[in-house]
Amino acid sequence: MMKSLLIANRGEIACRIIRTARGLGIRTIAVYSDADAHALHVREADEAVHIGPSPAAESYLLGDRIIAAAQETGAEAIHPGYGFLSENADFADAVKAAGLIWVGPDASSIRAMGLKDAAKKLMQEAGVPTTPGYLGEDQSPDTLQAKADEIGYPVLIKAVAGGGGKGMRRVDSPADFADMLASCKREASASFGDDRVLIEKYILTPRHIEVQVFGDSHGNVVHLFERDCTLQRRHQKVIEEAPAPGMSEAARAEICAAAVRAAQAVHYVGAGTIEFIADASQGLSADRTWFMEMNTRLQVEHPVTEAVTGQDLVEWQLRVASGEALPCAQDDLTITGHAVEARLYAEDPVTGFLPSTGPLRIFSLPDTIRADSAVMEGDAVTPFYDPMIAKLIVHEGDREAAIDALAEAIDDVAIWPVKTNAAFLRNCLTTAEFRAADVTTGFIGDHLDRLTGAAEPSEAAWWIGAAARAEIDGTAERLTDHGPWSQWSGFRLNAPARSLTAVVHKGDVRVFDLVQSPPDAFLPREVDQDGVLVFERGNAFLFETPHAIARAAGAGGDGGIKAPMPGKVISVDIAEGDSVNDGQKLLTLEAMKMEHVLTAPFAGTVAELSAKTGDQVKEGTVLIRIEAVE
Repeated sequence: MMKSLLIANRGEIACRIIRTARGLGIRTIAVYSDADAHALHVREADEAVHIGPSPAAESYLLGDRIIAAAQETGAEAIHPGYGFLSENADFADAVKAAGLIWVGPDASSIRAMGLKDAAKKLMQEAGVPTTPGYLGEDQSPDTLQAKADEIGYPVLIKAVAGGGGKGMRRVDSPADFADMLASCKREASASFGDDRVLIEKYILTPRHIEVQVFGDSHGNVVHLFERDCTLQRRHQKVIEEAPAPGMSEAARAEICAAAVRAAQAVHYVGAGTIEFIADASQGLSADRTWFMEMNTRLQVEHPVTEAVTGQDLVEWQLRVASGEALPCAQDDLTITGHAVEARLYAEDPVTGFLPSTGPLRIFSLPDTIRADSAVMEGDAVTPFYDPMIAKLIVHEGDREAAIDALAEAIDDVAIWPVKTNAAFLRNCLTTAEFRAADVTTGFIGDHLDRLTGAAEPSEAAWWIGAAARAEIDGTAERLTDHGPWSQWSGFRLNAPARSLTAVVHKGDVRVFDLVQSPPDAFLPREVDQDGVLVFERGNAFLFETPHAIARAAGAGGDGGIKAPMPGKVISVDIAEGDSVNDGQKLLTLEAMKMEHVLTAPFAGTVAELSAKTGDQVKEGTVLIRIEAVE
C-alpha cells in the first residue's frame, strides 16, 4: 500500500478521498488555488501546496504544477478525483512518467473511451448495444443537419469530448438544428477544447441507468450493480439511487454483463462507470437499453453504490493502484436495501438555477445521514468552480423508506444567505411520479414550474418568526412607531394581557398575539443580522421588522438587466434601439462553465446597451436597459 497521496482536486471529493486515505494510514497532500486557501480540503489534509490563481485554468488544470507539488512533498501517488484532470490521458501519462502512481485507469483506456464516437464503435465491436446515430468525421453543419434529418427528430447533439452534461442539446425540429448546433459547439469548445459532435436518436421515454465497474491489474473485472440517475436537469444529475427501481434480476444480469464486457474491451483498471440509456416505455428491459458512454473515473454518485454493497470504492481505488487484486470477487457482491443521493447546489431554482455565491453565515446539514461536503459555516462559495456544496445520502431497507428519510433530512438543511436548491430537491423527492419511479430524464424540464415555484411560509413559520422577533426586541411594545400596523386594537379593562408583534416577509405584514397558543409545529430558527430566519421544507424564510422593510424599499423596476454573476458575454442578440418582446433573448453569459441566457423582463425598446461579445463582467453590472412600451 502507498504511504503518501496527493489529491489533484478540491471540494467534497478531495475531503472524501482524504477521509479514506487517513483510515488506511496514508499521508495526504492537498493542492489549492487562491480562492481555496482556507478551504476545508486544505485544512483536513496533512499538507497543502498552493498551485496558482483562482481560475481552474490557472491552477487545478495545470498538470505540470500538480506533478511538481507531488514531487516537492514526496508524494508517491496522485488521485485525480472527478472533473478537472481525472479523464485527461496526457496527464495520466505524465504522472507515470514522473515516477508516480496514477490512481486511475491507463491512459490508453481513457483515450479509448474519451471520445464518444470512437467509444461507440469500440462497444459495437465488443457486442455492447449502442443507440442509433451518426459518428462520422464530416463535421460540416450541412452534413450534420442532413444526418439528423435521416435519423428523425428528436435527436441529441453531443460533444465528442463531452461529459458532465455539458455540450449536449436536444433538437425537436429541423428549424432548431442550426442554432442548437452552434450553441453546443460553443459550449463544447469552451469546456473541452474540442467542438466536434455526434448525433444520436433521442429516446422519448428515457431512463438513465449506469453500472459501476472495477478492474485490477491482474485481469479481474467486476460490476457493483447499477444506479438509476434518471432525475436530471439540463443533462446534469440531480437525484441518484441504487438499485434501479423496476429492474428485474434477468435484466440486471444482462445489463451488468454488458458493462463488464465494455470494461474488458479496453483492459480497464480502476473505478469506472458504463452509462446506458433505456427506453422505459414498457419497463426496464435489456433489449431496450443501449450504451451511451463510459466515465473513466469515480462518479459523483458513487456513495449510493457504497451504501448498498457495503464497499468503500476509494479504498478499492487505492488498493488497486498499489497493485493489489480486487478486494471481492463477483459472487461476493450483493445488494442490501436501497440508497438515494441528492446533490445540494448553491443555486436559486426560482431564478432559473442561477449560481449563488458569497459567505455562508449559516451552514448546517442534517447529522442523521451521510452528508459529504467541503464547506463549513463561515466559508464562502466562490464563482470559480462547480456550485455543488454537498451530497446528502440515505440508506434504508427499501426505496420508500429511503425517499422518506432523505426528504425528512432536507427539512433540517439550514443555509444562509447563499441560496440553495434544497426545497427543489425535496419537491422532486415528494412528487407522486418519482415515488412511483414513473419519471424520465425530461421530467424536471416538463414540470419545472411545479418544482421550482417560490414557496410561502406556513402559519407555524410565521408564528415562530414573530415570537423570535419579540424575543430579540425584548418586549412586544417595540411595535410603536412602526407604521399603521403598530396600532393596538381590542384593548379593554379586565381582559387578558396581549403581546402583539408585527413581522414582515417579502412585503407581507402580519401582527401576532403571542399570548395565544402557538401552532403545533415548531421549526428550527436562526437569528441573522437582517432579521429572523425560519427554515422549513428546504426553504429559508426571512422575517423582518416593518421599519427594516421601509429602509430597503424602492429598488428595481427600471428595466436594467444586470449580470447575475461574474462571467463572460459570449453573444449579444440585440442592438441599441431595437424593439424587444417580453421574454425575448437579449444576450448569453458564460459563467461556471455554463451558458446563461438573459431575457427581456417586458416588451419595450433597448435604450442602452453597454455589453459586447467577449466582455468580462462583474456581478451586478448593468448590461442592458429596456424602456417599456408606452
